[in-house]
Amino acid sequence: MNPLRSLVDYERFVYTLPQQFPLLQRSTLTVIRRGANVARLTGEIELANGYRLIVREKLSFAGASGLIKDYGYEVWCGSEKLYWYDSQPHPDNPLLAGTYPHHKHLPPDIKRHRIPAPALSFIKPNLPFLIQEIEQLPKP
Repeated sequence: MNPLRSLVDYERFVYTLPQQFPLLQRSTLTVIRRGANVARLTGEIELANGYRLIVREKLSFAGASGLIKDYGYEVWCGSEKLYWYDSQPHPDNPLLAGTYPHHKHLPPDIKRHRIPAPALSFIKPNLPFLIQEIEQLPKP
């Protein structure tokens, strides 16, 4: 079942993430309803391996199923931002065409160094992939 089927399902999905991912130590994720069919997801997840995920999503449930309209996900270790994903379009970058607009920002020039992000989507939750990716990072 896709948790984006309804706003209620997505809320349930978000608030039960700690039961699904044992390394998730703390979550401040909050679904903020902005109307009957619109919401924002904001907050932070801390994992036992020392990493944090900062989450921002704009959600719409106006159609048959929900959509992530916009997102930003930042991965931190202590005070260092390691990388981030966002859905800001970069139509002039042919390297990103295959996963447009989904991409990942990486060092060394983190603002301009972008690679395709094929695992991210507007039609299914991105949080499971992101948490699993962070769980695989080496202990700091």
